[in-house]
Amino acid sequence: MPIANEPKDGPTGAGLSAPGGVWSLASRVAAAAAELAWPTRCVLCDAPGELLCETCRSHLPWFSQRWACPNCGAPFGWVSCTECGASRGELWETRACVCALPLEGVGRSLVLSYKDAGERRLAPVLAAAMAVALDEASAWPAADGAARFDASELDAVCFVPATPAAYARRGFDHMEGVSRSLSGMLGLPLADVLARPEARDQRRLGREERLANAASSTRVVGDVTGCSLLLVDDVVTTGASVRACARDLLAHGAESVTACALARTW
Repeated sequence: MPIANEPKDGPTGAGLSAPGGVWSLASRVAAAAAELAWPTRCVLCDAPGELLCETCRSHLPWFSQRWACPNCGAPFGWVSCTECGASRGELWETRACVCALPLEGVGRSLVLSYKDAGERRLAPVLAAAMAVALDEASAWPAADGAARFDASELDAVCFVPATPAAYARRGFDHMEGVSRSLSGMLGLPLADVLARPEARDQRRLGREERLANAASSTRVVGDVTGCSLLLVDDVVTTGASVRACARDLLAHGAESVTACALARTW
């Protein structure tokens, strides 16, 4: 399985061979200068000091994984989910879906601050929130009776890639950074095995348009044969993107796909 390359010291393609310590020192100086010019503030309450302050962290509106739908991650869907057809036996392609926060208020602010306002330092913060949800979900069963999440049963972390339009607008693939941080926290390799070369931006599409767009736009670009994967996205709305990616991964030989997202609409 191809594993995403780790970032190298120094400017990409510059052809320089300066010691890594030089670049590290330069980075620290640049970071200190930036902090003096633009002090770090909480993205939720604007308090100085941290991107997500202790007060805001203590008031995050976590989904209770005990009561969440194991099929689609919606809250309160454990017995009978209104967001998917699990109660009728219509299971998603993912073996479980774990979501941390509702896509409203705090959850929406975190997502927009990261991917649309360009606060890329939030990547490990979002990853940490997802890791907390996954840890809680490990105590509860998926539809197959096994734990919804078990890092020891997984081979790698992969992610739903940005559409070409989203990448051009933002200048980066937002889920690559979050997934890199999450993979480090979980002790798993990062596998860059998906592409969406022809996808339209999902945000302005209705439910049926999302399903059609996602179903025809995903490409598997790496060998996933026999692998159990954790598929990461920022938001689950209809589930079209994660389901399409999971479907293609399974069709290319993946053993199983577990989905995880920071936020969930419901």
